[in-house]
Amino acid sequence: MSELVVLGFDKADEADAILNRLLTLEKEYLIDLEDAVVAVRDSGGKVRLKQSVNLTTMGATRGGLSGALWGSLVGLLFLNPLAGMVLGGAFGAGSGALAGSITDFGIDDNLIKKLAETIPVDSSALFLLVRKVQPEKVLEEFKGANARILRTSLSPEQETRLRTALSPKASSDAGTEIERGNTKPTV
Repeated sequence: MSELVVLGFDKADEADAILNRLLTLEKEYLIDLEDAVVAVRDSGGKVRLKQSVNLTTMGATRGGLSGALWGSLVGLLFLNPLAGMVLGGAFGAGSGALAGSITDFGIDDNLIKKLAETIPVDSSALFLLVRKVQPEKVLEEFKGANARILRTSLSPEQETRLRTALSPKASSDAGTEIERGNTKPTV
């Protein structure tokens, strides 16, 4: 089951930076993200959303390939597979793009818009839908990231661990523990 985590940041570019770090961790198989969205409220108060998965492009690509395949097969019947491939590809790309633009994937768009309207001007929020995670390693990577938890579907214990790791005090606590000779990470 996937877990929803929504983090708020004081600066407009912080959510993007954290998402980039998470994508690096995903390549190392430490976290599996189902969906991620960055919401940025600019100085004019307008909210911009950056989806991690562009469904319109993905639908156009899949539809184009499938349309080209089916078009060439139908074109074979009429002894003109090239024309069938071109026409089928164009029709498939168009219908795939349309289907992708109206499909909702991952995090509910209404929830994203509703929460994004609440963030302050010149700040950002990161919406994550997490399938699997290695919490010890991922939390260690983000100690002291100075983020606020806006919404989560985590258990109370998991939320407390996340809140502790993201607090600005977490990075200074880790340093004092190492100075005292305690090399165990405190999570």
